[in-house]
Amino acid sequence: MADKEFLTYKGRPLVRKGSEIYYGDMAEKYVVLMQIMTTKKDGDLEIADKVLVQLLSTDSDLRPKDRIVKKSEKYGLYNAMDIGAIWLERALKE
Repeated sequence: MADKEFLTYKGRPLVRKGSEIYYGDMAEKYVVLMQIMTTKKDGDLEIADKVLVQLLSTDSDLRPKDRIVKKSEKYGLYNAMDIGAIWLERALKE
């Protein structure tokens, strides 16, 4: 991470761009991509409802489709973050 300071979760960078959230360091072997598929209203707030979670390899030699190691659909951002953090931790230990 050069000059920018990122929000972190469990010690790893968390970066959002539109409806996509990347969790992890791109310099490591894997990262997690969470795509917010649908949202719902809760009062004045728009919150994530259905989230697609993918564990991705950062190997630039692989085709984008081949970079997907695992994927799952979760309801709620908390559930998506929880499974993403577990997958990333396990993958980086191997």
